[in-house]
Amino acid sequence: MDVSLLMHHNKEIDTCCTSLIACIDVDYATLKRIFGKPTFGDGYKVDAEWEIEFEDGKVATIYNYKSGKNYNGSNGTPKTKIRDWHIGGREEVVADRIKEIIKKHSGFVKKN
Repeated sequence: MDVSLLMHHNKEIDTCCTSLIACIDVDYATLKRIFGKPTFGDGYKVDAEWEIEFEDGKVATIYNYKSGKNYNGSNGTPKTKIRDWHIGGREEVVADRIKEIIKKHSGFVKKN
């Protein structure tokens, strides 16, 4: 799957009822380079989130969870230093797609 088959930040994406499918170990800069600028999360448990909709309508999210400054204050990891990201969606196939895109554009992806 080519990253050009993605749509993001050009319309509102319905992420309702998405949930954790997988985790990945990748740096913030790589995610930003591939998927663009993230949203600022929920202001509580999430510091950065990417909302992605594939051409076939399947939806994925990439987000940190309870690891950043929003949740942990000064003890939290700055979002630009976070490496543990969650992939959310309604179908497991979106996690495979996200991992494939990251691998193609960075050369590696870790975790399941």
